[in-house]
Amino acid sequence: MAAWTGTAELEAPALPAPRRRRAARPAPRRAAGGVVWIALLTILLVGVVATNVAVLRLNMQLERLGQDRLDLEAANARLSSKMSAAIAPPVTERRARNELGLVPADAPSYVDLQRGR
Repeated sequence: MAAWTGTAELEAPALPAPRRRRAARPAPRRAAGGVVWIALLTILLVGVVATNVAVLRLNMQLERLGQDRLDLEAANARLSSKMSAAIAPPVTERRARNELGLVPADAPSYVDLQRGR
């Protein structure tokens, strides 16, 4: 048997050169895209809130105008009642006698035109 105990040098197998790792770079498009979406949603929400505030103000103004309308209708009813009471026949007759000195007319006399022929 042959022995391998000789002094022969063995060559180590050639290893491939180590690969360089790429430096991890941030994905700017993804981050920028997220910021854009957040900005758009913020603008949208601000618009919705502003619209709701405007509608609330209009509803408050509408309610105030409705109350003013009811007040004016009540005032018109009071004035109409006063006016109808002021021009009632007994009041008118009394004022005509006392303030203007008018007297009622005599009983009307009618002429029958059919019999007068």
